[in-house]
Amino acid sequence: MKSNLWKFFLLMAVLVLALVGCSDDEEAGKDSADSGKESAGKNQVLEVAVFQGGYGDAFWKQLAENFEKANPGTTVNVTANPDIGELIRPKIIAGNPPDVVYLNQTDPSGVTQGLIKEQGFTDLTDLFDGNAYDEEVPLKDKILPGVLESVYMAPYDDGKIYMAPYNYNVMGLWYNKTLFDDKGIETPKTWDELFALNSVAKENDRALFTYQGTVPGYLEEILIPAVYSLGGQEALDQMLNYDPEFWKTETALEALGIFEKIANEDNALMNGTVALDHTQSQTSFMQGKAMFIPNGNWFEGEMAEAPREDEFEFGFLGVPSFTADEPILALSSMEQMYIPKAAANPELAKEFLRFMYSEESVKLNGELTKAAMAVVGGSDIVADYLSESTYNVFKAVESGMYSMSGNFAPVPSGVNVDPREVLFDQAASVMNKEMTVQEWADKMYEVYQKVEDKK
Repeated sequence: MKSNLWKFFLLMAVLVLALVGCSDDEEAGKDSADSGKESAGKNQVLEVAVFQGGYGDAFWKQLAENFEKANPGTTVNVTANPDIGELIRPKIIAGNPPDVVYLNQTDPSGVTQGLIKEQGFTDLTDLFDGNAYDEEVPLKDKILPGVLESVYMAPYDDGKIYMAPYNYNVMGLWYNKTLFDDKGIETPKTWDELFALNSVAKENDRALFTYQGTVPGYLEEILIPAVYSLGGQEALDQMLNYDPEFWKTETALEALGIFEKIANEDNALMNGTVALDHTQSQTSFMQGKAMFIPNGNWFEGEMAEAPREDEFEFGFLGVPSFTADEPILALSSMEQMYIPKAAANPELAKEFLRFMYSEESVKLNGELTKAAMAVVGGSDIVADYLSESTYNVFKAVESGMYSMSGNFAPVPSGVNVDPREVLFDQAASVMNKEMTVQEWADKMYEVYQKVEDKK
């Protein structure tokens, strides 16, 4: 009896200890969960640095406010400036960068290009493999096809995504749609058809072509698609990655030959083009002095107050191909965002980007920037905020016009020349008949060789 009573008390003691242990474990687990919630939603500060250009900063400030409301306790500080690259450079060098940066690799500060060279980005692959903010689908499925695989977002060819797309631009040749409709002029699909319209241009008291003379970089909107049309992605990669041998190919000579033909053919180039800046040449085009001009989807908004010929209407042609069985092309470029590798809050930064791709945020962006983000159906989401011509440009790309991207690679350290700048700076000499296409190609071979020597 005594033995049984002892066993009973021993069993009760064990049960009490077990219950106490469980209670302690539950409290510990509760404390841990509460601590996790606190770190996820309280007293967090996200630093966002954005380039303040044509899109302004209103979207980013409102987005930050919306994100704070959706994540109580989180503070988002937005720093916006036209020279944001120069402002954040010291912080990046000191290892204290912003958490989110919106700054393209073409920015003259060279900050983004420098980070590309140094592989200084946080890997975003898991962000795009994960679910979208407002849909049970992978976020990558909401991005326009081909964008995440492009050099803009995946610069290292390692299958990983390091930059996130923001607004995108579509570029090519433009024309006066009213003129073409009233006169029954067919829009050209090939370069031969375009040059055949020179006589029609002359009959309508205008030159065939003009471009932004003192800003010749606009001509990449013709050259890059032309190289792709002639030589495919392989040739384009040669040009964009500074392979000197590219400039000895027929593809290079034929693509450059477009500009020589414009220079040499009577009435093809609008008089005085080479000396005009972008505003002057674009105004001349709108006043009916030229039939075609290269530009992007921002064209109508940028020139909203410019004088024009009666009943002028923006029409987007794209870029003709070299054969009739190929599609019309359009050059696209993507605004880029990224999280520096040394960012203090990379996971919160990813959530901020995920939030930005929600339909509500996409629509807000359209309202405040009058642009479309690189998401599927983006132009329809923001249709109410786009001009008719801008909407038509985006719809053309989403509906069959072949959109291809091309961005010149960063040059290696120690290279003191910008090959892209040199390339298009020669256009004036060609247009003035002071340089032949062969001389142009030979010069670029020498420039590319300098880059090759530093690789």
